[in-house]
Amino acid sequence: MSIPLIQTYRVGRYLLEQKLRGVKRYPLVLMLEPLFQCNLACAGCGKIDYPEDILQKRLSTEDALKAVDECGAPVVSIPGGEPLIHKEMPAIVRGIIARKKFVYLCTNALLLAQKIDEYEPSPYFTWSVHLDGNRERHDESVCRQGVFEKAVSAIQLACSRGFRVTVNCTLFNGENPKDVADFFDFSMSLGLEGITVSPGYSCQHAPRQDVFLGRRQTKELFRDIFKIGRERGSKWRFNQSSMFLDFLAGNQSYQCTPWSNPTYNIFGWQKPCYLLVDEGYAESFQDLMETTNWDGYGTGRNPKCDNCMVHCGYEGTAVAHTVAHPLTALSVFLFGPRLDGEMAPVLPMLHDGKAPGVAISVDEIRYRSSERR
Repeated sequence: MSIPLIQTYRVGRYLLEQKLRGVKRYPLVLMLEPLFQCNLACAGCGKIDYPEDILQKRLSTEDALKAVDECGAPVVSIPGGEPLIHKEMPAIVRGIIARKKFVYLCTNALLLAQKIDEYEPSPYFTWSVHLDGNRERHDESVCRQGVFEKAVSAIQLACSRGFRVTVNCTLFNGENPKDVADFFDFSMSLGLEGITVSPGYSCQHAPRQDVFLGRRQTKELFRDIFKIGRERGSKWRFNQSSMFLDFLAGNQSYQCTPWSNPTYNIFGWQKPCYLLVDEGYAESFQDLMETTNWDGYGTGRNPKCDNCMVHCGYEGTAVAHTVAHPLTALSVFLFGPRLDGEMAPVLPMLHDGKAPGVAISVDEIRYRSSERR
């Protein structure tokens, strides 16, 4: 099992409570972005395209923990930027653990060996190390040579210290299914808890736009990867629901549930999700849930969403499906996704190709009118 029983139990109990209370929209994972600054400039990242004064901003420990309390999600993912740059990150992590929330600290691992003594192993704490493939593929993705070797060394160090460790892998255009399968096999040899995998989202602020997969490409790629794994008898562990993997293989017509992974960062509560950065901000979590036009986003509803199959939008949908149809989910868990035959129907296009207009924050206005220094 790739997720410890204590986490499975606590998250399952939380989901059951929401279902019994008849809650329609609830958070599953809080995406807590304490900063945008990074020590890499990856080709597919739109998070570092800010002027220097914005990149220097940090969430305080107080504000970060207030967001955790306000949201109430059982899991907190801390992306960035590079979170290990943040001097208060150990205090933020300790505060989340004290609340018995499961925290995934996402890192490119360049600073992990230097910072590891500031953290302690806990069933509530996981290092989520960014690796997008084998040595050549990953270093190409992050636009710097030697990063793969440093990340692997950091993973081995963290595992030897007794930490929970996962790999966060994003797949882009031009992936070779065999190379990805080889990388998954290699990852398992490191003693990881599991792999979090997702296709890249074509963020409009990414330095390159030719690196992203289309939806049909994504489904065909994952079918090919899973076929190779099945032929080899590989025992890959994924830190995700089996139904999300079934969705990636083209077997589910899921709609996005962006409220399941709300985002809080230096600008506030980001509407509607982690990936869309131009849609405005809310002052509180309650305001986010009540004032966001959720029906204006998702596949077929908004052109910005049409090419997205990322876990932060669809894992929540897959988990809800699992709760509603446990026998279906159990079958996929036991036997894996179906890898041949017709794919699930594509959701209908309800928009005219134009996204509705939205308001943005003052800081965002400043950013959009500034050139990157």
